[in-house]
Amino acid sequence: MNDLRSLVSQFPRPGRLEEILLRPARGAPMVQASECMAVAGFGLDGDRTAKGRGGGKRQVTLLQAEHLPVVAALLRRDVLHATDLRRNLVVSGLNLVASKSLFADQRIQVQVGQDVLIEITGPCEPCSKMEDRLGPGAYNALRGHGGVTARIVQGGRIATGDAVLCRVVVHP
Repeated sequence: MNDLRSLVSQFPRPGRLEEILLRPARGAPMVQASECMAVAGFGLDGDRTAKGRGGGKRQVTLLQAEHLPVVAALLRRDVLHATDLRRNLVVSGLNLVASKSLFADQRIQVQVGQDVLIEITGPCEPCSKMEDRLGPGAYNALRGHGGVTARIVQGGRIATGDAVLCRVVVHP
């Protein structure tokens, strides 16, 4: 019989990094990149968060690719692009919400590509700007589908198409 600790550490398969999106400045249009450097403790090189003081829980944002058609349907749109939601990394095939650990002594790290390790810090709640950007009801359409925030534990190069997988790290 599986206990909860073992159940939360099992993921069916790796996901895939579908898009890398950078925000060069506050309010500036998103820039799509095929690859970039993830800087430990800061964010993605070329994104405005990496230019800051470092630290913090929102160094990078991740979005579940499978949520884009859900939010589009809730907004009665044919399509919704990841750039509309202003998140950095779009991941498919891996439940990002499940990559936040349920236990204080059991962290789950998300590995992107060969070197980069990311730790999910919480939900990326929508802001009031989404209502202006996407129309009435967008704030509520995005609740629970807005992605997650994370910090970069170990930096390195990432590229679209990279595998994304979860590893459990147990601390005494």
